[in-house]
Amino acid sequence: MLSLSIIAWIIIGGLAGWIGSKLMGTDAQQGILLNIVVGVIGGLLGGWIFGLFGVDVESGGWIFSFITCLVGACILLFLVKLVTGRSRV
Repeated sequence: MLSLSIIAWIIIGGLAGWIGSKLMGTDAQQGILLNIVVGVIGGLLGGWIFGLFGVDVESGGWIFSFITCLVGACILLFLVKLVTGRSRV
């Protein structure tokens, strides 16, 4: 059961990281492994942010988990671009 949870985190995180990188214009700089990392960290960040606003992220289901990861991935990529100063040329 635990391995299914890990596999689900990798799949949802990878998809959210990939779509987030497309939305934020950083897809050319990332590979599949970095997309997964961004998506999983984005899920943690998104869950924390939604929790601050009182949103129950634990009982939201697969689609809400994906949206949480996607929002968190976009925020993470925005912050990375802000700190590193990289912009699209």
